[in-house]
Amino acid sequence: MSAKRELTEMIETETVRGGGLLAADRPVVVLFSGGRDSTCLLDLAVQISGAGSVTALHVNYGLREGAAVDERHCAGVCEALGVSLEVRRPPSSAHGNLQAWAREIRYSAATEIAGGGDVAAGHTASDQVETILYRLASSPSRRALLGMRPREGQLVRPLLTYTREQTAAYCTARGLQWREDESNDDPAFARNRVRAELVPALRRIHPAAEENVLALSKLLRDEADVLDLLVDAALDGGSEISLTVLRDQPPGVRRLIVQRLADEAVGGPAPGIARRAEEIAAMGPTAMLDLPRVRARTERGMLRFERLAA
Repeated sequence: MSAKRELTEMIETETVRGGGLLAADRPVVVLFSGGRDSTCLLDLAVQISGAGSVTALHVNYGLREGAAVDERHCAGVCEALGVSLEVRRPPSSAHGNLQAWAREIRYSAATEIAGGGDVAAGHTASDQVETILYRLASSPSRRALLGMRPREGQLVRPLLTYTREQTAAYCTARGLQWREDESNDDPAFARNRVRAELVPALRRIHPAAEENVLALSKLLRDEADVLDLLVDAALDGGSEISLTVLRDQPPGVRRLIVQRLADEAVGGPAPGIARRAEEIAAMGPTAMLDLPRVRARTERGMLRFERLAA
């Protein structure tokens, strides 16, 4: 099966169930905006997990004229599906990157509601292509080409092999209404420019451009698993490494090691640390180096990372 399914192939409940990201009677919080993708996901979650195991989370940011209508629409859909709906209305106090602020709000709320359970997002293959292209343009990192994984901790993405057109077709076939978010067409957001300008340009260059991007990402994720084994071997289960061992590694593995240690120190991605690998490896046996979000510290020739206070 190709990484990008043909548009003529409908999303089948049993196929999604077979992916194992949604399971009968396993609690899941679905991020529910009311758009086509999240509506498709919510309906599939009800069919697979059971309505009693599904909670929908809608965040009303109050930033759009239609926000109240969206919330009422989501309430109606959830009532029809027999799903519990949680609504959050954060104060409109976004600073800096609006999309990053909104993302932090909804994922924090979802994690709180889910406890230790799963949180499902309606990311599609279309989103995957746009994410990879955006990261490729904005970040000089191998992570840019790895894209989103079907599962990352509590977060699951059951629709990641389906396109945006397919989720719309699913909703139409099931008689499910959805809301359109006009901000998705706003060129002020870089991701929207990727969708409206870059992806169509790549299609004109080659009709299978999106499929090829997805296939390449899958290959690189498979190879990343092999690289992770090399890092595991070098660290031998520890959270520190001797400078001697670090310096003996090939440059690529050296970058992966310091990035792994930094990520573990902050409990998530610590962007840009790999690019400082040579500087870190050149530290003396007892030294400190402050980096974004983390501090590299050496004592008696052993390197470890510490999270810096915000």
